[in-house]
This record gives sequence, structure tokens and C-alpha cells, in this order.
Amino acid sequence: MLKKLIKNLFFKDLYKKIIETSKNQTPVKLKIWFFQKIIGFNKEAYWPVHFTSIVTGVENIYAGIDTSPGYMPGCYIQGIGKIYIGDYTQISANVGIITANHDLYDSRKHMPNSVVIGKYSWIGMNAMILPGVVLGDFTIVGAGSVVTKSFADGYCVIGGNPAKVIKRLDKDRCIPFRNEYEYFGYLNHEEFSIYRSKYLNI
Repeated sequence: MLKKLIKNLFFKDLYKKIIETSKNQTPVKLKIWFFQKIIGFNKEAYWPVHFTSIVTGVENIYAGIDTSPGYMPGCYIQGIGKIYIGDYTQISANVGIITANHDLYDSRKHMPNSVVIGKYSWIGMNAMILPGVVLGDFTIVGAGSVVTKSFADGYCVIGGNPAKVIKRLDKDRCIPFRNEYEYFGYLNHEEFSIYRSKYLNI
């Protein structure tokens, strides 16, 4: 009886999250949840991750509200160093976020660094963000770009290899919207606060 009650409460909570995030950019979906939490692809991540994406070092990754790195297929999110991604930032398919390079003289060793991506940013398909990069709020990274240096001021479109500024954005036209229901992946504010204090290093 107790097991049945727990099971019913669990699925009721999952269903609630599916409904409340349905209009978000990275909604909780049963198919992604099943592959992730039941089959076990990227099961450690506290946000939805596509089964073809790879996420390592979840304890070093802060994914903000409605921000799910690896939600789209084929991404590689490497949390050897720390990754901070701000609220409402979207990441397309086949994106790499790299936080460590191999030592030049000993490939067994990694040289970790951090990556910071601000709020309301957009990382286009096949883009690569390399260690040490800081991108400010409202940074748009063009498809196929390799970002080797920081654009900390944000409010710009960058692209190319190596990426450079293509266009500056008018700050007054940038809209800092908010969802009706704000989730950090699968977790509401209260759940995320507890989770972060227990499990995250960032």
C-alpha cells in the first residue's frame, strides 16, 4: 500500500512538472525523462538531457532557469572545470562546451578552466565554447562558431572561427522575459536550492 502511494505521488509530481513547463523553451517531456531517469542516459543531470548528448561533471555545472545544456541532440557538455549558464539561455544541437584541455606534455592530465554564459543567450548549432570563455547576457553565438575568447559585455552576435563580433545589439530592444513557472530543469526553486547546497560545487 505504501509503495503504491509513493508511486502515485511520484508520477503526480512528474505530471505536474510536465504540465507546468509545457510552454517553456526546454519543457520536461516524458520521453526525455524516461531515457534519462529510467534507462539511465545522463541520469545524474538535474535538467532534461537528450539521450544522444553527453554531460560530464554535473556537480560542476550550474544550469539556470529554463536552461538545459544537452537538451538538443548530439551535445557534449564537459564539466571538468566549472560551467555557469544563466537563466533562459538556449543551446542548440551538437554544441560543445569544453572546460579543460589536455596538458601539452602529458595527455593523461587535464588543465581545467571555467566557462560562463550569461542570461538570455543563444548558442547556435555546432558551436564550440572553449575553456576560460565568458559570454555576457544576450550573447548570440552563430552556428558552427568556435569561441576561443571572451565577450563579457554581451548584447552581441558573434560568429566564425575564431568567433568575432558580427553585430552589436540594442540593449533597449532586448526583452528579459520570465516564464509563469520557473524551473531549474526538473527542479522548482525550493528543490533546486536544496539540491545545489547538497550536490553542486558552483
